[in-house]
Amino acid sequence: MTNQKAELENFKTKGFCHRPEEDMIDMESGLAQVVIGVRRSGKSTLCINALEKSSVKYAYINFDDERLDGVTSIDLDDILEMLYKVYGDFTHLALDEIQNVEGWHLFVNRMLRQGLHVIITGSNSRLLSGELASHLTGRHHQIELFPFSFRDFCNYNNVALAPFTTKNRGLLAAAFDKYLEQGGLPELMKEKEKKEYVIDLTKSIIQQDIKKRFNVKYTDTLMHLVNHLLNEAPATIVKEKLQRLFKIKSAHTIGNYLSYLEQTYLISILRKYSQKSRVRVQSEKYYAIDVAFMSNRKDAFSGVNLGYRLETIVYIELKRRAARERQDVYYHATQDTECDFVVCQGNEAVAVYQVSYDISNPKTYKREINGCVSGIKATGCDNAYLLTYNDDRDVTTSDGYKIKIRPVWMWLAEEPRDY
Repeated sequence: MTNQKAELENFKTKGFCHRPEEDMIDMESGLAQVVIGVRRSGKSTLCINALEKSSVKYAYINFDDERLDGVTSIDLDDILEMLYKVYGDFTHLALDEIQNVEGWHLFVNRMLRQGLHVIITGSNSRLLSGELASHLTGRHHQIELFPFSFRDFCNYNNVALAPFTTKNRGLLAAAFDKYLEQGGLPELMKEKEKKEYVIDLTKSIIQQDIKKRFNVKYTDTLMHLVNHLLNEAPATIVKEKLQRLFKIKSAHTIGNYLSYLEQTYLISILRKYSQKSRVRVQSEKYYAIDVAFMSNRKDAFSGVNLGYRLETIVYIELKRRAARERQDVYYHATQDTECDFVVCQGNEAVAVYQVSYDISNPKTYKREINGCVSGIKATGCDNAYLLTYNDDRDVTTSDGYKIKIRPVWMWLAEEPRDY
């Protein structure tokens, strides 16, 4: 405990940018505040920043520490006693990567009953959808944290987000080029060996968050599957094809593997837009959780496709905003056209988005506009965007629909607002 406190004090001396998700943590709530997301997305930093700014008395423990390997719920009372010894009296308890402790939820429930404010982080969505939902019976508040948004990236690198002067537009466009190439993993900002970092992170997710958590035996097969999926992303999931390609006998196993990758936030699955639930779970697509995973790996080649990278960045930003607004993101497709993203508030569509790197070719322009119109007609929502690498104009189609064409960097840099 003493060593971890010393590490925490050293950690607090570093400079970190503010992230909007900090404001979602309610320090006065009697509910457990649960921050979940992919490994190394900045969950610990987010929680510590929020705790420091609130000036509450808190204790912190990180269970992703080899010195605490093998700890069970039986040991948590002894650990709590040591925390009081090291930190003195406290009102808030931060538990980092708590899912590593079997039976942790019983301890957390007891702390909540005793009036302690508990902040939890985890790298596994099962932390919420499984144990928390069943054992804390609604006594939790979820904050989903993705890697840096473009606004976070600019704040971290001291790039002004406004106003859109000639100078700032140029600086923002240059920053976006770097973001498009590098992605938003916070620690990657200062890493020189970016490829080695991402390889190590991917292995950690497979070994620590999947193998250990779900008892997966064939991790080599899973790693090959991961590399294939990230090379192909974004793409539609065809389980039968994956089953044949990797010589996996059971379709159920493929389904499990995809579920594990989604639960650990290595990929994100996008469902088809429909008023019917059974249609939404068919023809699923998947995306990498950050563009860094698309290129900085061994034998990676998908990173050269800038259109895919642009689409991935827009998707994750929509997921980020939707998580804050309690919205959902889908895609829409017919036999002839596809609209990349439909954002819904309940059953009501509030925005449709099409993404294309370059629309200078007339055929490409027509195809992308038709995709927007297809989304508008299917949803009844005329709030439509076509996001590109560098176009900025409004157009009105022959059907009378108005479509806003914006550079992705400009759309990302603007303060998020209601759709």
